[in-house]
Amino acid sequence: MEYGCIGKKLGHSFSAVIHAKLGDYDYRLCELTETELTEFMTKKDFKGINVTIPYKEAVIPFLDHIDESAEKIGAVNTIVNRNGVLTGYNTDFYGMTELLKRGKVELADKNVFILGTGGTSKTARAVARSLGAKKISIVSRNPQDGEISYDEMYNEANEVEAIINTTPVGMFPKPDASAVDPEKFPNLGGAADAVYNPLTTEFIGRARACGANAVNGLYMLVAQAAKAAELFFNDKTMTEKTDRVFSEIYKEKLNIVLIGMPGSGKTTIGKIVANTLGREFYDTDEVFVNENGVIADYFKKNGEKAFRDKESEIIAELGAKNGLVIATGGGAVLREENVKHLKQNGLVIFLDRDVENIVPTSDRPLGSDREAIQKRYDERYPIYSSVGDITVDSNRDVNTVADDIIRKFSGYCREEQV
Repeated sequence: MEYGCIGKKLGHSFSAVIHAKLGDYDYRLCELTETELTEFMTKKDFKGINVTIPYKEAVIPFLDHIDESAEKIGAVNTIVNRNGVLTGYNTDFYGMTELLKRGKVELADKNVFILGTGGTSKTARAVARSLGAKKISIVSRNPQDGEISYDEMYNEANEVEAIINTTPVGMFPKPDASAVDPEKFPNLGGAADAVYNPLTTEFIGRARACGANAVNGLYMLVAQAAKAAELFFNDKTMTEKTDRVFSEIYKEKLNIVLIGMPGSGKTTIGKIVANTLGREFYDTDEVFVNENGVIADYFKKNGEKAFRDKESEIIAELGAKNGLVIATGGGAVLREENVKHLKQNGLVIFLDRDVENIVPTSDRPLGSDREAIQKRYDERYPIYSSVGDITVDSNRDVNTVADDIIRKFSGYCREEQV
Protein backbone atom coordinates (compact mmCIF):
# COMPACT_ATOMS: atom_id res chain seq x y z
CA MET A 1 0.00 0.00 0.00
CA GLU A 2 1.46 3.37 -1.01
CA TYR A 3 -1.29 5.61 0.35
CA GLY A 4 -4.33 4.83 2.44
CA CYS A 5 -6.29 5.04 5.65
CA ILE A 6 -5.81 2.82 8.69
CA GLY A 7 -8.40 2.23 11.39
CA LYS A 8 -10.25 -0.51 13.20
CA LYS A 9 -13.52 -0.39 11.24
CA LEU A 10 -13.63 1.30 7.86
CA GLY A 11 -16.79 -0.07 6.25
CA HIS A 12 -18.39 3.37 6.54
CA SER A 13 -15.41 5.31 5.16
CA PHE A 14 -15.64 7.75 2.23
CA SER A 15 -11.87 8.37 2.26
CA ALA A 16 -10.94 6.29 -0.80
CA VAL A 17 -13.61 8.03 -2.89
CA ILE A 18 -12.39 11.45 -1.77
CA HIS A 19 -8.73 10.78 -2.52
CA ALA A 20 -9.64 9.36 -5.93
CA LYS A 21 -11.11 12.78 -6.74
CA LEU A 22 -8.10 14.66 -5.35
CA GLY A 23 -5.57 12.96 -7.60
CA ASP A 24 -4.41 9.94 -9.57
CA TYR A 25 -2.78 7.82 -6.87
CA ASP A 26 -3.45 4.46 -5.28
CA TYR A 27 -5.30 4.97 -1.98
CA ARG A 28 -6.64 2.03 -0.01
CA LEU A 29 -8.55 1.33 3.20
CA CYS A 30 -6.73 -0.90 5.67
CA GLU A 31 -8.52 -2.27 8.73
CA LEU A 32 -6.13 -3.23 11.52
CA THR A 33 -6.42 -4.78 14.96
CA GLU A 34 -4.22 -3.43 17.76
CA THR A 35 -1.72 -6.25 17.16
CA GLU A 36 -1.68 -5.65 13.41
CA LEU A 37 -1.15 -1.93 13.99
CA THR A 38 2.19 -2.58 15.67
CA GLU A 39 3.38 -4.74 12.78
CA PHE A 40 2.12 -2.28 10.17
CA MET A 41 3.81 0.73 11.75
CA THR A 42 7.06 -1.15 12.36
CA LYS A 43 7.32 -2.28 8.73
CA LYS A 44 6.79 1.29 7.43
CA ASP A 45 5.62 -0.15 4.10
CA PHE A 46 3.77 2.95 2.90
CA LYS A 47 4.44 6.46 1.60
CA GLY A 48 1.59 8.29 3.32
CA ILE A 49 -1.41 7.32 5.43
CA ASN A 50 -4.37 8.80 7.21
CA VAL A 51 -5.23 7.49 10.67
CA THR A 52 -8.73 7.23 12.09
CA ILE A 53 -10.56 5.82 15.11
CA PRO A 54 -9.17 4.48 17.41
CA TYR A 55 -5.49 4.93 16.50
CA LYS A 56 -4.88 8.70 16.38
CA GLU A 57 -2.98 8.54 19.66
CA ALA A 58 -1.74 4.96 19.42
CA VAL A 59 0.45 5.68 16.37
CA ILE A 60 2.48 8.41 18.08
CA PRO A 61 5.12 6.12 19.71
CA PHE A 62 6.02 4.77 16.25
CA LEU A 63 6.88 8.19 14.82
CA ASP A 64 10.37 9.58 14.32
CA HIS A 65 9.12 13.16 14.26
CA ILE A 66 5.84 14.87 15.07
CA ASP A 67 4.70 18.24 13.77
CA GLU A 68 4.59 20.91 16.47
CA SER A 69 0.85 21.51 16.22
CA ALA A 70 0.10 17.77 16.26
CA GLU A 71 2.31 17.38 19.32
CA LYS A 72 0.44 20.15 21.14
CA ILE A 73 -2.89 18.55 20.24
CA GLY A 74 -1.74 15.07 21.22
CA ALA A 75 -3.27 13.34 18.20
CA VAL A 76 -2.05 12.40 14.72
CA ASN A 77 -4.23 11.65 11.71
CA THR A 78 -1.67 11.90 8.90
CA ILE A 79 1.73 10.22 8.61
CA VAL A 80 4.27 10.77 5.84
CA ASN A 81 7.13 8.33 5.24
CA ARG A 82 10.19 10.14 3.88
CA ASN A 83 12.91 7.58 3.23
CA GLY A 84 11.98 5.53 6.26
CA VAL A 85 11.50 8.52 8.57
CA LEU A 86 7.90 8.79 9.81
CA THR A 87 6.53 12.25 10.52
CA GLY A 88 3.10 12.76 12.07
CA TYR A 89 0.71 15.64 11.40
CA ASN A 90 -2.79 16.66 12.41
CA THR A 91 -4.81 17.80 9.40
CA ASP A 92 -8.06 17.38 11.36
CA PHE A 93 -7.32 20.79 12.93
CA TYR A 94 -7.47 22.38 9.49
CA GLY A 95 -10.51 20.33 8.52
CA MET A 96 -12.53 21.14 11.62
CA THR A 97 -11.66 24.83 11.43
CA GLU A 98 -12.84 24.96 7.82
CA LEU A 99 -16.01 23.02 8.70
CA LEU A 100 -16.99 25.44 11.46
CA LYS A 101 -16.24 28.41 9.25
CA ARG A 102 -18.31 27.04 6.37
CA GLY A 103 -21.21 26.11 8.63
CA LYS A 104 -21.17 29.47 10.45
CA VAL A 105 -20.79 27.76 13.84
CA GLU A 106 -19.46 30.52 16.09
CA LEU A 107 -17.20 29.56 19.00
CA ALA A 108 -15.74 32.97 19.88
CA ASP A 109 -16.79 34.01 23.41
CA LYS A 110 -19.06 30.93 23.64
CA ASN A 111 -19.34 28.15 26.19
CA VAL A 112 -18.29 25.15 24.10
CA PHE A 113 -19.03 21.58 25.13
CA ILE A 114 -17.02 18.85 23.39
CA LEU A 115 -18.43 15.33 23.51
CA GLY A 116 -15.83 12.57 23.74
CA THR A 117 -12.23 12.27 24.87
CA GLY A 118 -10.34 10.65 21.97
CA GLY A 119 -8.02 12.06 19.35
CA THR A 120 -10.69 14.09 17.55
CA SER A 121 -11.76 15.55 20.90
CA LYS A 122 -8.23 16.80 21.44
CA THR A 123 -8.33 18.42 18.02
CA ALA A 124 -11.67 20.05 18.79
CA ARG A 125 -10.25 21.52 21.99
CA ALA A 126 -7.34 23.05 20.09
CA VAL A 127 -9.69 24.46 17.46
CA ALA A 128 -12.03 25.91 20.09
CA ARG A 129 -9.10 27.58 21.84
CA SER A 130 -7.81 28.99 18.55
CA LEU A 131 -11.23 30.44 17.74
CA GLY A 132 -11.53 32.19 21.09
CA ALA A 133 -14.02 30.04 23.01
CA LYS A 134 -14.87 31.54 26.39
CA LYS A 135 -15.04 28.20 28.19
CA ILE A 136 -14.37 24.65 26.99
CA SER A 137 -15.94 21.66 28.74
CA ILE A 138 -15.04 18.07 27.88
CA VAL A 139 -17.93 15.63 28.33
CA SER A 140 -17.28 11.95 29.00
CA ARG A 141 -19.16 8.84 30.06
CA ASN A 142 -16.35 8.25 32.55
CA PRO A 143 -15.08 11.71 33.46
CA GLN A 144 -11.61 12.30 34.89
CA ASP A 145 -8.98 15.03 34.98
CA GLY A 146 -11.42 17.93 34.86
CA GLU A 147 -13.91 16.34 32.45
CA ILE A 148 -17.62 16.39 33.21
CA SER A 149 -20.34 13.76 32.88
CA TYR A 150 -23.33 13.98 30.59
CA ASP A 151 -25.55 14.47 33.65
CA GLU A 152 -23.43 17.43 34.67
CA MET A 153 -23.76 18.86 31.17
CA TYR A 154 -27.55 18.65 31.41
CA ASN A 155 -27.39 20.32 34.83
CA GLU A 156 -25.58 23.20 33.13
CA ALA A 157 -28.03 23.25 30.20
CA ASN A 158 -28.44 27.03 30.18
CA GLU A 159 -24.68 27.46 29.79
CA VAL A 160 -24.42 25.32 26.64
CA GLU A 161 -23.97 27.57 23.59
CA ALA A 162 -22.05 25.30 21.19
CA ILE A 163 -21.57 21.52 21.00
CA ILE A 164 -19.01 19.53 19.03
CA ASN A 165 -19.60 15.79 18.89
CA THR A 166 -16.37 13.81 18.45
CA THR A 167 -17.83 10.44 19.48
CA PRO A 168 -18.96 7.84 16.93
CA VAL A 169 -22.51 7.95 18.32
CA GLY A 170 -24.98 8.28 15.44
CA MET A 171 -22.61 6.87 12.83
CA PHE A 172 -23.69 4.23 10.31
CA PRO A 173 -24.77 1.46 10.90
CA LYS A 174 -26.47 2.89 14.03
CA PRO A 175 -27.77 6.22 12.72
CA ASP A 176 -30.73 6.62 15.09
CA ALA A 177 -28.62 7.52 18.12
CA SER A 178 -27.66 10.99 19.33
CA ALA A 179 -24.95 11.58 21.92
CA VAL A 180 -27.10 14.29 23.57
CA ASP A 181 -30.60 15.75 23.29
CA PRO A 182 -30.21 19.21 21.66
CA GLU A 183 -33.71 20.19 22.73
CA LYS A 184 -32.57 20.39 26.35
CA PHE A 185 -30.18 23.28 25.71
CA PRO A 186 -32.20 26.49 25.31
CA ASN A 187 -29.21 28.65 24.33
CA LEU A 188 -27.69 26.28 21.78
CA GLY A 189 -26.60 28.35 18.80
CA GLY A 190 -24.10 26.09 17.07
CA ALA A 191 -23.45 22.37 16.66
CA ALA A 192 -20.91 20.32 14.73
CA ASP A 193 -20.63 16.57 14.32
CA ALA A 194 -17.43 14.81 13.28
CA VAL A 195 -19.64 11.97 12.00
CA TYR A 196 -20.26 12.23 8.24
CA ASN A 197 -22.25 9.07 7.51
CA PRO A 198 -25.24 9.58 7.48
CA LEU A 199 -25.09 12.98 5.78
CA THR A 200 -27.50 14.37 8.38
CA THR A 201 -26.94 12.71 11.73
CA GLU A 202 -29.66 12.42 14.34
CA PHE A 203 -27.82 14.99 16.46
CA ILE A 204 -27.44 17.49 13.61
CA GLY A 205 -31.03 17.06 12.39
CA ARG A 206 -32.41 17.74 15.85
CA ALA A 207 -30.03 20.65 16.47
CA ARG A 208 -31.21 22.29 13.25
CA ALA A 209 -34.80 21.79 14.33
CA CYS A 210 -33.91 23.77 17.46
CA GLY A 211 -32.71 26.65 15.30
CA ALA A 212 -28.97 26.10 15.73
CA ASN A 213 -26.42 26.44 12.93
CA ALA A 214 -25.48 22.77 12.66
CA VAL A 215 -23.06 20.91 10.36
CA ASN A 216 -22.03 17.31 9.89
CA GLY A 217 -18.48 16.11 9.34
CA LEU A 218 -18.32 15.57 5.57
CA TYR A 219 -16.70 18.90 4.75
CA MET A 220 -14.18 18.34 7.55
CA LEU A 221 -13.36 14.93 6.08
CA VAL A 222 -12.74 16.35 2.61
CA ALA A 223 -10.76 19.35 3.89
CA GLN A 224 -8.46 17.26 6.08
CA ALA A 225 -7.97 14.78 3.21
CA ALA A 226 -6.93 17.60 0.88
CA LYS A 227 -4.51 18.90 3.50
CA ALA A 228 -3.11 15.38 3.95
CA ALA A 229 -2.63 15.02 0.18
CA GLU A 230 -0.79 18.33 0.22
CA LEU A 231 1.64 16.78 2.72
CA PHE A 232 1.87 13.48 0.82
CA PHE A 233 2.94 15.17 -2.41
CA ASN A 234 4.17 18.60 -1.28
CA ASP A 235 1.45 20.03 -3.53
CA LYS A 236 -0.08 23.30 -2.32
CA THR A 237 -2.90 23.10 -4.88
CA MET A 238 -4.59 20.15 -3.14
CA THR A 239 -6.56 22.29 -0.67
CA GLU A 240 -7.84 24.39 -3.58
CA LYS A 241 -9.77 21.29 -4.68
CA THR A 242 -11.71 20.97 -1.40
CA ASP A 243 -14.93 22.71 -2.46
CA ARG A 244 -15.13 20.90 -5.79
CA VAL A 245 -14.49 17.48 -4.30
CA PHE A 246 -16.93 18.10 -1.46
CA SER A 247 -19.64 19.20 -3.89
CA GLU A 248 -19.15 16.09 -6.04
CA ILE A 249 -19.16 13.71 -3.07
CA TYR A 250 -22.21 15.31 -1.51
CA LYS A 251 -24.18 15.12 -4.74
CA GLU A 252 -23.16 11.50 -5.37
CA LYS A 253 -24.07 10.38 -1.85
CA LEU A 254 -27.38 12.26 -1.47
CA ASN A 255 -30.46 10.16 -2.22
CA ILE A 256 -33.34 11.54 -4.27
CA VAL A 257 -36.55 10.63 -2.41
CA LEU A 258 -39.94 11.01 -4.08
CA ILE A 259 -43.08 11.43 -1.98
CA GLY A 260 -46.68 12.14 -2.93
CA MET A 261 -50.11 10.67 -3.45
CA PRO A 262 -50.59 7.20 -4.95
CA GLY A 263 -50.82 7.76 -8.70
CA SER A 264 -48.70 10.92 -8.71
CA GLY A 265 -46.05 9.29 -10.91
CA LYS A 266 -43.38 8.50 -8.33
CA THR A 267 -42.39 5.14 -9.79
CA THR A 268 -42.47 6.09 -13.47
CA ILE A 269 -40.70 9.41 -12.95
CA GLY A 270 -38.26 7.93 -10.43
CA LYS A 271 -37.11 5.32 -12.94
CA ILE A 272 -36.49 8.02 -15.56
CA VAL A 273 -34.46 10.09 -13.06
CA ALA A 274 -32.45 7.06 -11.96
CA ASN A 275 -31.73 6.01 -15.55
CA THR A 276 -30.65 9.53 -16.50
CA LEU A 277 -28.31 9.86 -13.52
CA GLY A 278 -27.05 6.28 -13.59
CA ARG A 279 -28.41 5.49 -10.13
CA GLU A 280 -30.08 2.49 -8.58
CA PHE A 281 -33.86 2.83 -8.24
CA TYR A 282 -36.00 1.45 -5.43
CA ASP A 283 -39.76 1.60 -4.99
CA THR A 284 -40.67 0.87 -1.36
CA ASP A 285 -43.99 -0.67 -2.41
CA GLU A 286 -42.23 -2.95 -4.90
CA VAL A 287 -39.75 -4.01 -2.24
CA PHE A 288 -42.67 -4.79 0.06
CA VAL A 289 -44.43 -6.87 -2.59
CA ASN A 290 -41.26 -8.82 -3.33
CA GLU A 291 -40.84 -9.65 0.34
CA ASN A 292 -44.45 -10.00 1.54
CA GLY A 293 -46.83 -10.36 -1.41
CA VAL A 294 -49.61 -8.15 -2.76
CA ILE A 295 -50.20 -5.10 -0.56
CA ALA A 296 -54.00 -5.26 -0.77
CA ASP A 297 -53.98 -8.90 0.34
CA TYR A 298 -51.54 -8.16 3.17
CA PHE A 299 -53.71 -5.23 4.29
CA LYS A 300 -56.80 -7.42 4.36
CA LYS A 301 -55.12 -10.20 6.29
CA ASN A 302 -52.89 -8.27 8.71
CA GLY A 303 -54.22 -4.72 8.91
CA GLU A 304 -52.70 -1.31 8.18
CA LYS A 305 -50.41 -1.18 11.23
CA ALA A 306 -48.65 -4.40 10.26
CA PHE A 307 -48.16 -3.02 6.76
CA ARG A 308 -46.80 0.28 8.09
CA ASP A 309 -44.39 -1.55 10.38
CA LYS A 310 -42.97 -3.49 7.44
CA GLU A 311 -42.86 -0.34 5.35
CA SER A 312 -40.87 1.43 8.08
CA GLU A 313 -38.32 -1.38 8.13
CA ILE A 314 -37.84 -1.05 4.37
CA ILE A 315 -37.50 2.73 4.57
CA ALA A 316 -34.94 2.54 7.39
CA GLU A 317 -32.83 0.13 5.32
CA LEU A 318 -33.00 2.14 2.10
CA GLY A 319 -32.58 5.48 3.87
CA ALA A 320 -29.23 4.34 5.26
CA LYS A 321 -27.84 3.81 1.74
CA ASN A 322 -26.33 6.46 -0.51
CA GLY A 323 -26.79 7.62 -4.07
CA LEU A 324 -30.22 6.08 -4.72
CA VAL A 325 -33.49 7.24 -6.22
CA ILE A 326 -36.28 6.11 -3.86
CA ALA A 327 -40.00 6.21 -4.64
CA THR A 328 -42.12 5.88 -1.51
CA GLY A 329 -45.65 4.67 -0.89
CA GLY A 330 -48.32 7.33 -0.52
CA GLY A 331 -48.56 6.92 3.26
CA ALA A 332 -44.85 6.61 3.99
CA VAL A 333 -44.58 10.13 5.39
CA LEU A 334 -47.34 9.56 7.95
CA ARG A 335 -44.74 8.28 10.41
CA GLU A 336 -42.13 10.71 11.71
CA GLU A 337 -39.56 7.92 11.94
CA ASN A 338 -39.89 7.35 8.19
CA VAL A 339 -39.37 11.03 7.43
CA LYS A 340 -36.27 11.05 9.63
CA HIS A 341 -34.80 8.00 7.90
CA LEU A 342 -35.53 9.37 4.44
CA LYS A 343 -33.91 12.72 5.26
CA GLN A 344 -30.76 11.29 6.88
CA ASN A 345 -29.21 10.75 3.47
CA GLY A 346 -31.83 12.19 1.18
CA LEU A 347 -33.42 15.19 -0.46
CA VAL A 348 -37.20 14.73 -0.21
CA ILE A 349 -39.11 15.88 -3.29
CA PHE A 350 -42.91 16.20 -3.23
CA LEU A 351 -44.53 15.30 -6.56
CA ASP A 352 -47.58 17.54 -6.48
CA ARG A 353 -50.34 16.24 -8.75
CA ASP A 354 -53.87 17.68 -8.71
CA VAL A 355 -56.40 15.28 -7.19
CA GLU A 356 -58.53 15.21 -10.33
CA ASN A 357 -55.51 13.84 -12.22
CA ILE A 358 -55.04 10.91 -9.82
CA VAL A 359 -56.72 7.72 -11.03
CA PRO A 360 -58.12 5.31 -8.38
CA THR A 361 -57.01 1.68 -8.77
CA SER A 362 -58.17 -1.52 -7.10
CA ASP A 363 -54.65 -2.49 -5.94
CA ARG A 364 -54.47 0.49 -3.56
CA PRO A 365 -56.22 -0.40 -0.27
CA LEU A 366 -56.72 3.25 0.70
CA GLY A 367 -57.24 4.65 -2.79
CA SER A 368 -59.50 2.29 -4.65
CA ASP A 369 -62.20 4.82 -5.56
CA ARG A 370 -62.62 8.57 -6.13
CA GLU A 371 -64.02 9.22 -2.64
CA ALA A 372 -61.11 7.42 -0.98
CA ILE A 373 -58.58 9.31 -3.10
CA GLN A 374 -60.13 12.66 -2.17
CA LYS A 375 -60.11 11.76 1.53
CA ARG A 376 -56.45 10.70 1.44
CA TYR A 377 -55.58 13.84 -0.52
CA ASP A 378 -57.22 16.15 2.01
CA GLU A 379 -55.54 14.33 4.91
CA ARG A 380 -52.08 14.10 3.47
CA TYR A 381 -51.51 17.18 1.34
CA PRO A 382 -50.40 19.38 4.28
CA ILE A 383 -47.99 16.64 5.37
CA TYR A 384 -46.48 16.26 1.90
CA SER A 385 -46.05 20.03 1.68
CA SER A 386 -44.32 20.33 5.05
CA VAL A 387 -42.09 17.27 4.65
CA GLY A 388 -40.88 17.98 1.12
CA ASP A 389 -37.62 19.89 0.79
CA ILE A 390 -38.64 20.71 -2.77
CA THR A 391 -42.02 20.61 -4.53
CA VAL A 392 -42.32 19.69 -8.21
CA ASP A 393 -45.48 19.98 -10.31
CA SER A 394 -46.21 16.46 -11.57
CA ASN A 395 -49.24 17.33 -13.71
CA ARG A 396 -46.91 17.54 -16.71
CA ASP A 397 -45.30 15.05 -19.06
CA VAL A 398 -43.22 12.57 -17.06
CA ASN A 399 -39.98 13.41 -18.90
CA THR A 400 -40.49 17.10 -18.23
CA VAL A 401 -41.05 16.38 -14.55
CA ALA A 402 -37.95 14.18 -14.39
CA ASP A 403 -35.83 16.91 -16.00
CA ASP A 404 -37.21 19.42 -13.47
CA ILE A 405 -36.30 17.10 -10.57
CA ILE A 406 -32.73 16.70 -11.82
CA ARG A 407 -32.35 20.44 -12.31
CA LYS A 408 -33.68 21.28 -8.85
CA PHE A 409 -31.63 18.51 -7.24
CA SER A 410 -28.44 19.88 -8.79
CA GLY A 411 -29.33 23.39 -7.66
CA TYR A 412 -30.00 22.22 -4.12
CA CYS A 413 -26.66 20.43 -3.96
CA ARG A 414 -24.84 23.60 -4.99
CA GLU A 415 -26.62 25.72 -2.37
CA GLU A 416 -27.15 23.42 0.62
CA GLN A 417 -23.95 21.42 0.76
CA VAL A 418 -23.16 21.56 4.48
